[in-house]
Amino acid sequence: MAAPGAPVTVTVTYSNEKHSIQVASQQEDGEPTLQDMAVLIEQVTGVPVPFQKLIYKGKSLKELEQPLSALGVKNGCKVMLIGKRNSPEEEAELKKLKDLEKSVEQIANKLEEVNKEFTSIQKGFLAKDLQAEALKQLDKRIKGTAEQFMKILEQIDAILLPLYVSKRLLGSIYF
Repeated sequence: MAAPGAPVTVTVTYSNEKHSIQVASQQEDGEPTLQDMAVLIEQVTGVPVPFQKLIYKGKSLKELEQPLSALGVKNGCKVMLIGKRNSPEEEAELKKLKDLEKSVEQIANKLEEVNKEFTSIQKGFLAKDLQAEALKQLDKRIKGTAEQFMKILEQIDAILLPLYVSKRLLGSIYF
């Protein structure tokens, strides 16, 4: 049996393909988890984690936070994958979403900086005669950030969701 925290080598069967993967923990000093393995399987097979069904010894592995050892998965084990890869069109749209997510995070960081500056002005850390100019600058930055958010919303609106995602999101809405 592998030492706690040591990588686990597993053979994953998907369709007619076999992939030997070495699963290491993403947590420092932690054991490899099912999540660690699923992410690695996505990289190797192209099947996204939410669409993976992993089967080991006839049982479906579902608890992503569980260590592989708790699920009985050891070095040399064979795991079967059932799932669907995204089409190239879906991959392109997902990449757009990931890029937009990064943009939103950057804008959120800018807003945090503006908020910190505003809070310091409120607390009196800036001389009274400089406050008006500083507030004008903050106002410009906030308006620019709001405009960036609007552009991102327009880009999100233009993204074509795959049919199965659209149906799932709109499942309870009747037209």
